Amino acid sequence: MVRTLKPLPSDAVADYQLGGAYDPPAGTNVVVRDSTAAPALGLYNICYVNGFQTQPGVAWPPRLLVKNSKGKPLVDPDWPDEHLFDISSEKLRTAVLERLAVTVADCARAGFDAVEFDNLDSFTRSKGALKHNDAVAFAKLLVRAAHKQGLAAGQKNTPQLSDRERKQIGFDFAVSEECHRYGECSAYTRFYGDQVINIEYVDDLRASFADICGDPTTPRDTVLRDRALKSAQGAGYRYDHCVEHRSVRQ
Repeated sequence: MVRTLKPLPSDAVADYQLGGAYDPPAGTNVVVRDSTAAPALGLYNICYVNGFQTQPGVAWPPRLLVKNSKGKPLVDPDWPDEHLFDISSEKLRTAVLERLAVTVADCARAGFDAVEFDNLDSFTRSKGALKHNDAVAFAKLLVRAAHKQGLAAGQKNTPQLSDRERKQIGFDFAVSEECHRYGECSAYTRFYGDQVINIEYVDDLRASFADICGDPTTPRDTVLRDRALKSAQGAGYRYDHCVEHRSVRQ
C-alpha cells in the first residue's frame, strides 16, 4: 500500500538535530534527524540523506565516485571524510540511486514523513567533473524514489536552481542554511512560500536573532542552532526559533 504524501505543516516550528537526537524543545512540531536515528513520536519527521556525497565511514565502490587528477576519490573541502558521487551519466546515476533508494526506503519504514537530500550543489566542488544539469537529473531520480515511498522530498540549499528546474525536479519543500546570512531567502520563499525551513548558526549571524526574525524576507520557520548541531546535553548547544520572537515581526 502506497502512503499518501504528507506536506510540511504550514505552521512548522522545526528543530534541526543532525548532531544527535534528543527530546525536541516544547512547541516544536517538526524535527530533522539523520537517517540512522529514530523519528520523534507525534511530530512531522524529516529524514536527512546525503544524496550527492558519501556519509562519513560508509564505503562506496570507487567507480561511483568522482576522481581527482591523481585518480583518487575527490573530497568535499569542507568535509574531508565525504566523497562526491559521480552522477555524470545516466548509467552512473542509476547505479548510485540503486544504493540510495535503500536508505530512502529505510526512512519510510522507520516512520519518517519526508526526506531532505543534502549536497545538491556538489557539482560546484567537482573540479568540472559534474555539471549543473547532472545535479538536476539526479535530483529528479531522488525525488521520484522518495515519492514512491510516500515521503515528501526537500531541496537542500542550492539557491541557484531556477523555478523551472524546481518544477521539473518536483521538490515539495526546501531546507536552507543561512539564507539570511547570505541574502538568499527569497530564492526559496518565492517558490516554496511557507514550505521553507531555514537554519541560521549562532557563530556567524548578520544581525541579532531577534532582528533576523523581524526581517520580512526571513522564512517564518527559521531556527537558530550551534554550528556543530550538538544534542541538548552537549556543551555549546544552542536552540532558538523565530516563533519566540514573533512579536518583533508584527
